[in-house]
Amino acid sequence: MRRWLERSRPDALADWTRFEDSWQDLRRDEYMADGGRDRLRRHAVLSEEANGVQRIEPRQPHYQHRDYNPLNGGIPRWFEPVEPAIASGMAMQAVLAFAGALFSRLHPDASWKIELHQFRIEAGPGVPGRPTPEGVHRDGVDFALVLLIRRENVARGTTTVHDLRGRTLGSFTLSQPLDAAIVDDRRVAHGVTPIEPLNPSRPAYRDVLVATYLRN
Repeated sequence: MRRWLERSRPDALADWTRFEDSWQDLRRDEYMADGGRDRLRRHAVLSEEANGVQRIEPRQPHYQHRDYNPLNGGIPRWFEPVEPAIASGMAMQAVLAFAGALFSRLHPDASWKIELHQFRIEAGPGVPGRPTPEGVHRDGVDFALVLLIRRENVARGTTTVHDLRGRTLGSFTLSQPLDAAIVDDRRVAHGVTPIEPLNPSRPAYRDVLVATYLRN
């Protein structure tokens, strides 16, 4: 991903430090039906026309049907928005340009509803962090891009991909910044194993950007 972004635009990651640092200012997810306190996030909705023109939409809730998220679905969930300077910054726009170009090649002339999720999953001594507390799942969209921003003092966090009968197709761990998983959500399900601190005396967390694409 890093090579592609820098090849497409040499200054694509010029504001990476500011982009990465924005994960230090997320808000606790208060919607966890199981009472979990390990997740922080921000959220934004964008639209992209078939000609590639994007716009940031007014703040709106994130909603998933319970068929896709039996733990937290079925209700509108309002999260603090992604900061406008981050959503419109060079790093974010470079990532979205990559995803938009790829998914539009698969579905020419499509327009997209894009949801951006900044996630931080924390782990503590004896308290694993759960990147996918709903388990192996689909998101109810066409495609999803999962981009690792940072892993700090954590073990595990392995991504697993499954066919629609539940059989495991493969697994891998996003370990370096800009490692990415690209998911065809209509064809496969995915999950991430819990994370644990390597050193229980230090903060431990996993930061990712998730961008989902749904055809309008």
